[in-house]
Parts: sequence; C-alpha cells; structure tokens
Amino acid sequence: MATQSAHGAAEVRCPGCGPGGARAVPEVCADPAARREGLADRLARSPEAPSRFDSGLHFAEGMLMAAVGIALACGGIRGGKPLFTAGGSLLAVVLFVGTLVVVRGETRERVLVAAGAPRAEALWRPAYHCTGCGSVFCPGGTPWPGRLTPEQFRKLVWTEAGHGPQLEERAAEAELPPGLQAGPTGSPGHA
Repeated sequence: MATQSAHGAAEVRCPGCGPGGARAVPEVCADPAARREGLADRLARSPEAPSRFDSGLHFAEGMLMAAVGIALACGGIRGGKPLFTAGGSLLAVVLFVGTLVVVRGETRERVLVAAGAPRAEALWRPAYHCTGCGSVFCPGGTPWPGRLTPEQFRKLVWTEAGHGPQLEERAAEAELPPGLQAGPTGSPGHA
C-alpha cells in the first residue's frame, strides 16, 4: 500500500483514490483547520470528558449555592420565619445532593474514557484519512480492512472502547461494512 517517493519516505496510498492526500488521523485531529471544519470531531478518539478542574469548579459552585440555602435557613431561625428555615434547609439539601450527583457523573465519564483509551488507541493511531475521497483506512488492512466514512470510523473506535452510548445520532446510525464487528474486542451486537 505504500510506495517509495524520490526522497525515500514512504507515501501512504488510499485504497480508493491512490497516492497523495492521505494523512494520519492523529495529525488531522491536531490540525486547526480540521477543528474549524468539524473533521477533528468526526475523527475523535473518544468523547470529551470533563476535566478534574471542571469537576472541582462544579463542586465549588454547588457548595456555594448550598451555602446560600444554609444562610437562608439560619436567617429564618434567627428571624423566627419558619418558611425561610424550611425553604433554605430544603434548598441546601437539594443543592448538596445535586452537586454530588453531577461530580460523580463527571468522575464516571473520566474513568470510562480512561478505561477505553487503550482499545480506542489501537484502532485510532494507525488510521489514515484521505482528503480526496473523505474515507478513513488503515494501510495494509490492519486492524481493519477497507475504507470507512468518518462516521463509521468513529462508531468503530468508540464502540470498541466502550463509548457507544455517547455517539451522536449521525454516527450511531452509520452502518459498518459486513464482517467488521464493533464492540469491546470486536464482539458482535455492540455497534
């Protein structure tokens, strides 16, 4: 699939278009122009997971809002206003529990993305994107043979890594070619 150019570097050939115009998927995803056009998102290795900083910020925001509820409850106790006491207490409890639920969900997302990273990397790293026909392929036909659309590629990588439920509707509806199984370790029925 690769030919030698005049300078000795191997040129990757698209199985559909031939030589020229094929770039490694990691290189495409790092290209600012591909980000602006949305191609980097269509070729993403995994879904975006909230950072620890984001979770810390959400926790701080939630606790600050819960503190407002506590302040209302304390003001109600001091002022003899039972409505403020009950309302502030309820608000504080709801905000506290809601904050914990949000932060726990973000932590779960980070853990799932990290757990699937090696499986996603095994499919994502060797892939190439052809600018001529817009397909994604692997030189030599491994880890998968043939060409895929960016949506099929994303579905294959994400479902293999266990991120299938996070696929957007467009990528989730993409049909994989016959014989190509998607899911953890290529198991059928997970795509």
